[in-house]
Amino acid sequence: MSLFAIRDFRRLFAAQIIALFGTGLATVALGLLAYDLAGRDAGAVLGTALTIKMVLYVVIAPLAAAFVDRLPRRLFLALLDVVRAGVVLALPFVSEVWHIYVLIALLQSASAAFTPTFQAVIPDIVTEEAQYTRALSASQVAYTMESLLSPVLAAVALTFMSFDRLFVGTSLGFAVSAVLVMSTAIPNARPTAGAKTWERIASGIQSFARTPRLRGIMALNLVVAAAGAIVVVNTVNYVRDVLGGDQADVAWMLAASGGGTLLVAVALPRVLDRVADRTVMMTGATVLVAAVTAALAMTASGTTAWAVTGAIWIAVGGGMALIVTPTGRVLRRSATPDALPKLFAAQFSLSHLAWLVTYPVAGWVGTGVGLTTAWSILLVLAAAGAVAARLLWTRPVFVREGVPVESAPREPALVGAGRAWAEAEAAQGTLAAAQCTCVRTV
Repeated sequence: MSLFAIRDFRRLFAAQIIALFGTGLATVALGLLAYDLAGRDAGAVLGTALTIKMVLYVVIAPLAAAFVDRLPRRLFLALLDVVRAGVVLALPFVSEVWHIYVLIALLQSASAAFTPTFQAVIPDIVTEEAQYTRALSASQVAYTMESLLSPVLAAVALTFMSFDRLFVGTSLGFAVSAVLVMSTAIPNARPTAGAKTWERIASGIQSFARTPRLRGIMALNLVVAAAGAIVVVNTVNYVRDVLGGDQADVAWMLAASGGGTLLVAVALPRVLDRVADRTVMMTGATVLVAAVTAALAMTASGTTAWAVTGAIWIAVGGGMALIVTPTGRVLRRSATPDALPKLFAAQFSLSHLAWLVTYPVAGWVGTGVGLTTAWSILLVLAAAGAVAARLLWTRPVFVREGVPVESAPREPALVGAGRAWAEAEAAQGTLAAAQCTCVRTV
């Protein structure tokens, strides 16, 4: 049976899509609201708001993952949507900057709890193991697609309406999501016995700490965040104050980055069938470091060309896709199905921890000292993350029929000797066990 033939999963997934795009549209509108209230200080305001978001994501997501089996999950998910709908509906009426901070704290607290709760529900709705893995993948793809399509939708919407109406539409979207959740049969989970609260919270993070490929992903999260912060935080001020554009131009520049992500994401599945995940992701890190270098050169030289800015923003989007898109595949190969939700929750928190570092740099340093200084710091962070990823994510080398070869695209977790590799590959039907012997790790 097809995954989307499962009625309850189909409805719950639709609720997630609507909620994700609602959050994305609200982020675009928030940047314009910040500019409306603070003008040239909009970067600092937006940086503070997004820093609040990241703190809450880092703290609340693992807590939600640890306690989600003790909550009435359907009611809890619907309540989170209702809270977000109310908060977003209130945003157009704020008149002080601190109002934004309070409402964003409420909005992002609800969003941070929604994702791990949703992931914990999936195995109770999609019971077949193969379908369950696909469901987790679909959830990860939805999370990625939101970041690249929301700016495009916002750009189109802002051509016909003012940004404050985006908040109204977003609020309605959250309300629809709540209705879809309530129409889904979600059984309450049975509490997991044994592990203490801290052990439940830390288990996913511990997996990252002891697994080379996951340590590499932690470093790559910093590369993504360093480049992405330029786009998310500084676009509104750069377009309005440097390029002289209007609010629709801000959304279209964000859409340029999203378009770069979309183009790469569409092409990647075939590439990943032939090229190792590590190779693709390291290429993405190189692209992002180059894009941040180009952005720094642009602002340091005083270049104000729309085409140059657009090209850099597209490159940032494409580089992010090269890293983010294969991440779910790597996570799935690093844990058993039972452990996947905790691993995804850990990645959710750790990736946002990287944004917690870069958002204040882009917002506060960019506003207080200037974009050149801020982007110089972000370049150092991106380069450091790229180098660390290569050192932390060691590349296995194998001998097949007497010839050294790089690890195959479906590289499994390496535990001990080459037999683990051979057995895993043989089980997937991608490499004959007798032809592949692990020699060393470099």
